[in-house]
Amino acid sequence: MSEKSSSSGSDEDVDPESGQPVELGGILSKWTNYIHGWQDRWVVLKNNTLSYYKSEDEREYGCRGSLCLSKAVITPHEFDECRFDISVNDSVWYLRAEDPEHRLQWIESIELHKAESGYGSETSLRRHGSMLSLTSAASALSAASTSSFKKGHRLREKLAEMETFRDILCRQVDTLQKYFDSCADVSKDEFQRDRVVEEDEDDFPTTTKPDGEYNHNNNGSKEKLFSPASPKGMNGIDFKGEAITFKATTAGILSTLSHCIELMMKREDSWQKRLDKEGPNSLINEDEFFDAVEAALDRQDKIEEQCQSEKVRIPRLTPVPPGDVYSTIGTHRFATKVEEMVQNHMTYSLQDVGGDANWQLVIEEGEMKVYRREVEENGIVLDPLKATHSVKGVTGHEVCHYFWDTAVRLDWETTIENFNLVETLSDNAVIVYQTHKRVWPASQRDVLYLSAIRKILATNENDPDTWLVCNFSVDHDNAPPTNRCVRAKINVAMICQTLVSPPEGDKEISRDNILCKITYVANVNPGGWAPASVLRAVAKREYPKFLKRFTSYVQDKTSGKPILF
Repeated sequence: MSEKSSSSGSDEDVDPESGQPVELGGILSKWTNYIHGWQDRWVVLKNNTLSYYKSEDEREYGCRGSLCLSKAVITPHEFDECRFDISVNDSVWYLRAEDPEHRLQWIESIELHKAESGYGSETSLRRHGSMLSLTSAASALSAASTSSFKKGHRLREKLAEMETFRDILCRQVDTLQKYFDSCADVSKDEFQRDRVVEEDEDDFPTTTKPDGEYNHNNNGSKEKLFSPASPKGMNGIDFKGEAITFKATTAGILSTLSHCIELMMKREDSWQKRLDKEGPNSLINEDEFFDAVEAALDRQDKIEEQCQSEKVRIPRLTPVPPGDVYSTIGTHRFATKVEEMVQNHMTYSLQDVGGDANWQLVIEEGEMKVYRREVEENGIVLDPLKATHSVKGVTGHEVCHYFWDTAVRLDWETTIENFNLVETLSDNAVIVYQTHKRVWPASQRDVLYLSAIRKILATNENDPDTWLVCNFSVDHDNAPPTNRCVRAKINVAMICQTLVSPPEGDKEISRDNILCKITYVANVNPGGWAPASVLRAVAKREYPKFLKRFTSYVQDKTSGKPILF
């Protein structure tokens, strides 16, 4: 490894002028993907950021990827003495140094940059003193009471702000307390010194300067010659700025707390209005409606379990077209609409729900999380749902293939009564009509939709292998709406990303090295009214069951078979 500076985590690694860790650059092997494996990359550690380039000569063209180390987790490999992994949320870099010594140097340097970032240490408090004082004093109140309120009146966001304010306030209290303690020590020392001077004053009536402490003037007054004392070790603290910031932070907490109370009161009023609104709209009351739906779903579950135990499945050998077929844009009449849907889902469906508190976490079972955003139009529940899941041992291609392939749909989909392939548009797009089993007392639903499968081409080596299936409602002359069913409208997507960890030594990649990250989003318009609480309870119950049932089916179908990337 060629380095710009050594890294051992000592004081030599800190710039004496700025107090920040020095820059480190060198060659590390980085796991790129399952095709290219380990590749040498020029890696730079600077300003709490780890960046990499294809080579040192290509730095002028910009980095190929970077990680902010503030929340990074560095994990030395258990068996490979040269390897270490860096993870930030869902992003993981697998890196190898040329020997264990260089691995240790890199880890210690990264930890040093991480420790010196933000407000995590005493040096960072001094270094960012101005930001902690006058600057933050000017912005803290506006951040708490103006800009953040305009961006979203969300309870979870306000609670997060409260937690941030609490952390800042604790640090400010510690800083101010140190200052007060130091001031008390200085005052005590001056008091003792003044007593000594007063006792000895009569022994020095002239203008001599005993011990350099006082100058006795001709008019009998004395002038103190001691330099103004300052609190020990606190020269770097802006006391006035810290006091102003303390006041601003406290005001921010009170303002945010007041906003939280207001949000909770509004939410309580909203819940009461919804409860009052839903009751009279049904011929049976809400409790009876819910009980009937629950009973019908339980009966369907028992029937499905019995069918699964009695049914012997005939293995289906459906040919899988090469990946290139799935990555092309079709030429059929819906091609433009398909491309629009694919781009929208890749742009918005993969966004982290943590940034939008309107998403409510309703189910968390192991790796699976289900979120809901409550939306109603004209009394009809249109709640978007989003689920994330991680499944070991399968690829995104395999998961999307079984989700899209109509030949195996009835093997895992238990809510369908009838299923019909209306039109094949291309090798990767079909139009499907299906009716769903009725759940009394709700009306039976049917849906007509276009289903397309696509391989998303990677733009750089950091992008995971990504596949997508999108199902969205369309109209077709061969499947018009009927009076027998209520036509529902859907916009559904399953996005699957394959993460491949490097195998040990010279071993080949196996299913143990594969993890599939699934993002499933569903926007469904049921086409008619039903009690909102019932629809939400059913969705909360059925979506996790569907995901577990389907992913278990894929794992069972792919077990022991060659990996399909």
